[in-house]
Amino acid sequence: MPPTPPGPFLTLGEGPRVIVYHQTHHLSDSSQPVSLLPLITNNTGITHVIIAAFHLNDPPGNITLNNDHPDHEKFQTLWAEVAWLQASGVKVLGMLGGAAKGSFERLDGHDLQRFESYYVPLRDSIRAHNFDGLDLDVEENMSLDGTIRLIDRLRTDFGSSFLITLAPVATALLPLQPHLSGFSYSSLERHRGDQIAWYNTQFYCGWGDASTTFWYDAILASGWKAQKVVMGLITNPALGAGYVPWEKMEGVLRTLRSRYPSFGGVMGWEYFCALPDGEERPWEWVELMAGVLRTQMQVEHAPAASAVPVTHKRPPTMVTPFGTTAMPPPQHPFPAENVSALQDLGFSQQQAVAALNMTDGNVEQAAGLLFAD
Repeated sequence: MPPTPPGPFLTLGEGPRVIVYHQTHHLSDSSQPVSLLPLITNNTGITHVIIAAFHLNDPPGNITLNNDHPDHEKFQTLWAEVAWLQASGVKVLGMLGGAAKGSFERLDGHDLQRFESYYVPLRDSIRAHNFDGLDLDVEENMSLDGTIRLIDRLRTDFGSSFLITLAPVATALLPLQPHLSGFSYSSLERHRGDQIAWYNTQFYCGWGDASTTFWYDAILASGWKAQKVVMGLITNPALGAGYVPWEKMEGVLRTLRSRYPSFGGVMGWEYFCALPDGEERPWEWVELMAGVLRTQMQVEHAPAASAVPVTHKRPPTMVTPFGTTAMPPPQHPFPAENVSALQDLGFSQQQAVAALNMTDGNVEQAAGLLFAD
């Protein structure tokens, strides 16, 4: 039986967001498209869909959506359904970057002509597919100046209503913690926060933990606004470490919504196999989230978390309404002995896991990275 929302959903544009990334557009054993239409025909409460992942390749103008040109015939159904979602009021963004590196390196640097050669085809593709915004998933080194230049150009070309979001790992929003993007997100927020709609923050794959409120509380206690921080979740344990079953996730989300009335919402990576029913009925993940986050509720008064002392050489801890507590170590995909080897060198578990994430699990490279830091 599909989940039944406890009441009518809030209007679009009101309340926390419920977002899904859509990268797997066809089932692996067939050419059958993974349809987005059940998100609106079932009145799931979806607010945003992010189409992943666009890549800028060599030579300039060689753009792919995953492995194929965005105008390939295999995407005909996708673009038709995107139009249906937008006609229903759902905002649809594209996603640039992700785990496949190179797109942001090509947009970075002081060579303006080189920037233009890669940026203009991207701009034209965004226009051609009528996106409502662009999500910048920077999982490679990029300068702060280069990031600001890209944001400024997008704002100039697409206007004030165009949504610009970023997708940092959770540690990127905590002081002095390793992450993937090269620049400081707090510095970016100071310089261009008024141009950034929100951050699709990854609380999974060793970068954060969504099984309690502690990591989210720590980020907000570091100075971030709840409306800007979307809690990113893994929708199926087959997609990576850090999946939180609904039985536990529901309580976390209810607490966050009660504690932070402007809670930014959740995003799910990714749509096609989202539980509880996976590939058969992936939209039910959205219904579960929206049933908690996008219905009217009597917000209970919850004490706000206080300051979070975060240091470079120990795991994050925080003072919560329930006392001083170590933040739960996130689930990760690495062998325990590899993490222990780095801890034996004097680093915390979080530092060890982050370094392994940044080096694709290579212990020697991770050690070098930690000592260099």
